[in-house]
Amino acid sequence: MNIIHFSDTHLGFNDLDIINDEGINQREADFYDAFVQVINNIIEEKPDYVIHTGDLFHRSSPSNRAIIFCLEQLKKIEKHNIPFIIIAGNHSTPKTVKNSPILKALKTIDNVHAVFEQAYEKVEFEDVIFHAMPHINDENKIEHELEILEKNLNDNKSKSKNKKNIMMLHCSVGAFYLMQEFGEWCFPKNREYLFDKMDYVALGHWHGYGSVNKKLPHVCYSGSLERTSSSDKRNDKGYVQIALNKTCKIKFKPINIRKSYLLEIDCSNFEENLEKVVLDSKELKLKDALLEIKLTNLTASKSIDIPNNFFNTVFEDVLYLSVKREFIKKDQSLFNEDIQSISLQDYFIEQLEDNIEDENELNRLQKKVDVLFNEYEESLNDTV
Repeated sequence: MNIIHFSDTHLGFNDLDIINDEGINQREADFYDAFVQVINNIIEEKPDYVIHTGDLFHRSSPSNRAIIFCLEQLKKIEKHNIPFIIIAGNHSTPKTVKNSPILKALKTIDNVHAVFEQAYEKVEFEDVIFHAMPHINDENKIEHELEILEKNLNDNKSKSKNKKNIMMLHCSVGAFYLMQEFGEWCFPKNREYLFDKMDYVALGHWHGYGSVNKKLPHVCYSGSLERTSSSDKRNDKGYVQIALNKTCKIKFKPINIRKSYLLEIDCSNFEENLEKVVLDSKELKLKDALLEIKLTNLTASKSIDIPNNFFNTVFEDVLYLSVKREFIKKDQSLFNEDIQSISLQDYFIEQLEDNIEDENELNRLQKKVDVLFNEYEESLNDTV
């Protein structure tokens, strides 16, 4: 039995104000492209089943474009009569019962089995049973639903010993911390014995590929197909192939996505370290990539002399460049307590006065601070 497992596709996501030649947000288009790659591979590989473990869409009320795109792609699988089992994730589940679940739209497609009613469901075929646990907003219901799942599992094992059992979850497993998102939950530690009774446990929610631990190699996150956070620098995104026979063999299949890089420049010797970083970056595929520059060991005076747009000329081939600054904090109490009672501009001036002894240099930097903050205020006014 061959199965393809993918997850956290977040269709409709966009986080950059960059429009492509077709008039679509470029990052939104990147997510569509990643999805198409997986669909095309499914059609080529012709697995027995396809499973998706949540967050098909980025929002519970996605745009018309995201919905139409998704339906068109899933129709391609329908033509090949490949069963597609999907559970709702926290992003695709409405926060209130007043709103209709978006996955209900998938009911219009043959061979799609969508589980979204915030309750356990058993999806059964001749050779396999999928124990589907969609996202549940009310964490108090989870234990009850897991009890139903276990009862079904025990009943089915006694009746149909030859059928495979696959659990589908969208939650945190093994790591008892969360992403600070609405409704997310951790799988109860006291219920992890259920994993031993499964032939495979398909996980969604965490965006990196990998098994939960060495003792549970068949309990696996497929990861997301794209990045929904600038902190996610993984360039290895894709889906999972599962071969279920006497054993469970798992293989990660990467897809092609836009590259993302983090380059760090130590500003204690800015010119020399910048030159080294630029030289090293020539071995990277920076064209049309997402690039973050992290400036470390910065003083207020040094920061003023390194404007963000300087890096646009140095790395002009990237799609998007962001700059983060890490300051040397000589007086932590001032930063924590006094910064709230003064403006950011005054804070910079105070830092200059404390650290610059040369009067001419101090005057030059004070004027530069005034110019920079005036430009910033004008840009704010233009967007109001």
